[in-house]
Amino acid sequence: MKATFLGQAGIFIETKAGSILCDPWFNPAYFASWFLFPANDGIDPDRIGNPTYLYVSHLHHDHFDPRYLSEHVSKDATVILPDYPLETLEKELRALGFEKFLKTKDCEPVEVDGGLRLMVMALVAPTDGPIGDSALLLDDGETRLLNMNDSRPTDPDKLLAFGPLDLLFLQFSGAIWYPMVYEFPEKALEVLAHKKRVAQVARAHRYIEILSPRWTVPSAGPPCFLDPQLFEFNDLHNDPNNIFPDQTVFLDYMRERGEFEGKLMLPGSGGVLTPDGFEVEHPLPPAEVDAIFEDKIAYLKAYQARKLEGIEAERRSWQGPRLDVVAELQAWWVPLLEQADLICAGINERIVLDLGDEKIVADFVERQVRPFSEGDETARYRFTIARDLVESCIRRRLADWVNELFLSMRFSAARKGPYNDYVYTWFKCLTEERLQYAEGFYAERGPTQGTWEAAGYRIQSRCPHMKADLTRFAVIDDGVLTCQLHGWQFDLASGACLTSDGHEIWARPVDAEDVGERGEGPQRAAS
Repeated sequence: MKATFLGQAGIFIETKAGSILCDPWFNPAYFASWFLFPANDGIDPDRIGNPTYLYVSHLHHDHFDPRYLSEHVSKDATVILPDYPLETLEKELRALGFEKFLKTKDCEPVEVDGGLRLMVMALVAPTDGPIGDSALLLDDGETRLLNMNDSRPTDPDKLLAFGPLDLLFLQFSGAIWYPMVYEFPEKALEVLAHKKRVAQVARAHRYIEILSPRWTVPSAGPPCFLDPQLFEFNDLHNDPNNIFPDQTVFLDYMRERGEFEGKLMLPGSGGVLTPDGFEVEHPLPPAEVDAIFEDKIAYLKAYQARKLEGIEAERRSWQGPRLDVVAELQAWWVPLLEQADLICAGINERIVLDLGDEKIVADFVERQVRPFSEGDETARYRFTIARDLVESCIRRRLADWVNELFLSMRFSAARKGPYNDYVYTWFKCLTEERLQYAEGFYAERGPTQGTWEAAGYRIQSRCPHMKADLTRFAVIDDGVLTCQLHGWQFDLASGACLTSDGHEIWARPVDAEDVGERGEGPQRAAS
């Protein structure tokens, strides 16, 4: 099996049974704010343009690049389709001209012509990607490769279905706007960013511990920011308070722990995977590879110079006739608010959109959109966003503002109190189909069954947030349980969620008399 790295989560995999093109991303994403690091503009599209199979893990635009797929990828490719409850990904790919689909079932192995076995794990919670993310596992009879892109499987043991892993492509760096855009005091921002950086690399390493691959390639990040207004978000000096560390930082992190072997791959790097080894060849001499990371500022400045004209063209495309934003959002959002019983109850507040020359309120208590008034000064959530960006979203009736606006980091945010995941679920679900799916998902989650014991407590086995297996992902320190999958924290003594409202955990001292007051399934020992 041969793997050519394309940058971010892009991989071109060649096997005896054919080739698989995974998540090819070449054009800037999210209002031209995200670019690949290092750059992949030296890769020949013809080299990868006729794959046997195409795998697009999910619809985030650093994975799903419609322009590149339309212009450079043969429509004769068979699309490996994750088992998503909504058909959005399939519809988008059909609109680009793809007609052949291999529709997988979640975690069910498939054997294709030539003896290649594959399996796709589909994650389907409203908070997974743009309502969906996935991982691809391949077995050619000799070696096994797992491409996790930036998915976060809650049951990673299922990814060992084919046996021990040889090669893992794993996200390690930030792919979010938090906390960088939040209007926190400088010291608080540094503390939160440091905590985020530590948590994300620890989570990635925990996956390595569970999956125990022979080799790991840090992938699916970091993005880099070439717009002068965003350039400061780059991790230019290995800053412990920056959430976008590069590949060499994570490889150092792995080496410090000494248990697993990591491999650096750049866009254009090729690696041949055999039962005996995984040898990587870079497209650049070693000194030039080192210079990318050791003199990152110079590298990014030269990269920026090549891309500035395109960024300015993208900026011009956002412009258009001024809209009556209140009227537009009333017509669009109010019918959705009327159907959003659980999301409205989960937010139970007002969100202020500050466009600079106008403020607008989305009221999830009264279920209305209206102009800002004096009493809205106490609203718990506020987003400050340039008017032209909001109007661009409205003109295109974007169903998912997260997958365009928020990931662009071209805004600032403020909130009173803890994070509330229902807020961002709302901004992902701006169509009736998406909204109904999210409402149904929340309605069906119900209480989590099963317990385990740790730190003197009997604790529910699944995280109240997104059902991660806490026997694998929990860390307990001084009575506080942290789920490493998403970093959510819970106070075991009270059961309170310390990260967000309304996500209480079931936990009781082992010797408590009321252990069964809510009911529980078979007990499991902590791993």
